Amino acid sequence: MMNATSPASARRADLLAAGAATVTVVLWASAFVSIRSAGAAYSPGALALGRLLAGSVTLGALCLVRGEGWPPRAARRGIAISGLLWFGFYMVVLNWGEQQVDAGTAALVVNIGPLLIALLGSRLLGDAMPPRLLAGMAVSFAGAVAVGLSMSGEGGSSVLGVVLCLLAAVGYAAGVVAQKPALGRASALQVTTFGCLVGTVACLPFAGQLVHDVANAPATATLNVLYLGVFPTALAFTTWAYALARTTASRMGATTYAVPALVVAMSWLFLDEVPALLTLAGGALCLAGVAVSRSRPRSKAFSDTGNPATGPHTPADNQATRP
Repeated sequence: MMNATSPASARRADLLAAGAATVTVVLWASAFVSIRSAGAAYSPGALALGRLLAGSVTLGALCLVRGEGWPPRAARRGIAISGLLWFGFYMVVLNWGEQQVDAGTAALVVNIGPLLIALLGSRLLGDAMPPRLLAGMAVSFAGAVAVGLSMSGEGGSSVLGVVLCLLAAVGYAAGVVAQKPALGRASALQVTTFGCLVGTVACLPFAGQLVHDVANAPATATLNVLYLGVFPTALAFTTWAYALARTTASRMGATTYAVPALVVAMSWLFLDEVPALLTLAGGALCLAGVAVSRSRPRSKAFSDTGNPATGPHTPADNQATRP
């Protein structure tokens, strides 16, 4: 009888997970462009709440169409923590921090997030830390530093802003690590939907600001808020959860180092912001580091996805090494 985890089926699963991760990083990169536009008319809390409301409505509709119910009790703790720290705290604090520092400083500080994910994942989830992952993260972080330095100098950087961006990175990393075990017990759509709902409830104190800003903001800013809710939140967080369920938190965190490179490209394409040579070099380093961190020795490819002796890795397996 044919094994259910044949190389062909394993490759298909790998491609689906890699495709989901690609959708996530592209949409998250586009979010920086939209935030820059909407942030001029919306306060940090109102922007986060508006984005989360749009995301919750979209995700709720998808759950109804697919017949998804409440997540299992065993997954609710992780969903609640990730909802509070990542969907709620992270979005508000990052929006606030980016108003206090220049874009380069914000990008530089927030990009310690994947490093924190690797450290927390190794400590709390037992994630493996292979040399290729560590080397790739080092290369990508060097690229993020180059991008940050090249973008700095056109604005002020306050101590408060740096602290806020640092807190955002910590909230992001802790939220991802809390989300990972929940994905072994609930679907990616359930984890994302109820995490988004938790974040929305946490941001309800900003409802008055949101009503005020909606009444006074230009239509383009409000459309950007809706875009942020539907695509970089509802869609991208769901594809993120799908991919995270099939790999380690450390490896997924490293994948997000592609975001700075894509932000540079999108700013060049849509905002006519011509990048400096240092910015281009940094973006290239980010992508090269992601490629290294996602690679693995060819001889281990089959054993990583499952074999007759050990069986396939499951979404709850923290040692899975699928891309």
